[in-house]
Amino acid sequence: MTGSILQHPASTTLRIPVRGPFDLDKSIRFLTDFPPACRADAAAEPGTLRFAFPAEAGWEHVGAAVRQRSPGTIEVEVFAEEGLAVEVAAQVRRILSVDVDGVGFAKIGAADPVVRRLQQEHPGLRPVLFHSPYEAACWAILSHRTRMSQAATVKRRLAEGLGRPVDVGGHVLRSFPAPDVLAGPEAGRGLPEVKAERLRAVANAAKDGLLDAAYLRAMPVPDALRRLQLLPGIGPFSAQLILIRGAGHPDVFPTDEPRLQEAMRAAYDLPEAPPEALEELSAVWRPFRSWVAFALRNAPEFRTRGIGGSMTA
Repeated sequence: MTGSILQHPASTTLRIPVRGPFDLDKSIRFLTDFPPACRADAAAEPGTLRFAFPAEAGWEHVGAAVRQRSPGTIEVEVFAEEGLAVEVAAQVRRILSVDVDGVGFAKIGAADPVVRRLQQEHPGLRPVLFHSPYEAACWAILSHRTRMSQAATVKRRLAEGLGRPVDVGGHVLRSFPAPDVLAGPEAGRGLPEVKAERLRAVANAAKDGLLDAAYLRAMPVPDALRRLQLLPGIGPFSAQLILIRGAGHPDVFPTDEPRLQEAMRAAYDLPEAPPEALEELSAVWRPFRSWVAFALRNAPEFRTRGIGGSMTA
């Protein structure tokens, strides 16, 4: 599975319009510092972001190189088998949150001074997602009651041992294991049995289409969260992680993220505010609650607060 480097015979480049502010360089910098991405190399090639991942359209290993030629356009060079270019580009759009019309995001800042300051200090920052809800769910299992650095090491080893090296325009990147591989017995080696079983359950759910991003985003949020919690080992926090950072739903307030709550208390000068009050406060962020939470949690002045778990850093 991990032997020869996968080299697709040709690439296809698609130009994709972006609505609203977007800065690819900020996405690159985020991935460099985001342990679950296992991408300390993300900033090695200025102006270009390369990915390798199992494409949701059939779970073939593919690659993509993204460049931003103008504020309103990105170019996605796809390295995949013939006929997959459009599907892979659509997945990249979701990973970078440019599948969402961001024009209305500025209006949130006009109504909320905290959001306005974040937008001014970090223009063009959008949430950067896991490659798929499937990969986000795997991370939720691996990171449960485990230090982020340790979970990132296990995730990287899974990619090295069971994934596939993909040539992405002369740069070899490791793609995470496809669901059919992670559903097999080898995936559990070296892991606690309970985590191995839960990974297999996630992989089988992905194979059955139950972790499809469009499917999850089309459902009412409470229904999507309840459905995700049917998976073994997926509680409220993990379900929100999968929906927000896997499927890319732009308007979910992560009620179970203590570190975001602490960041909000600091930003709004509400040191005693209970979680219910913070959720009520976030109503002004609609329909971009996921985006604001991401920006707030990743503002440097709040990222250093070492409290609880986080789905954003």
